[in-house]
Amino acid sequence: MMETLVIGIIMLTVGIALYYWISRRKFYRRNVAGIEGFSSFEASVIVRLLERLGRWISYILIIFGILSLFAYNSIRKKEKAKTEVVKPAESSDQRR
Repeated sequence: MMETLVIGIIMLTVGIALYYWISRRKFYRRNVAGIEGFSSFEASVIVRLLERLGRWISYILIIFGILSLFAYNSIRKKEKAKTEVVKPAESSDQRR
């Protein structure tokens, strides 16, 4: 059960960090005119492809991290419901 929580937190953190890092690199690559600067056409194509792939990976990590946290929450609620013992009301017929 705790594994689900730990995995969810790790996936969510890594996904957000990856998304932030890619966006930050893209921001600092822009010049004064707002145009991205690359050393060559090949570098432009490769970097954009890798950033697009990295962004999709970050989306997947964020989604699975959130789903893991929801799974942990539902498992915890089910276990909590199992541990709660409902005391049956004693009727007068059972006392005799």
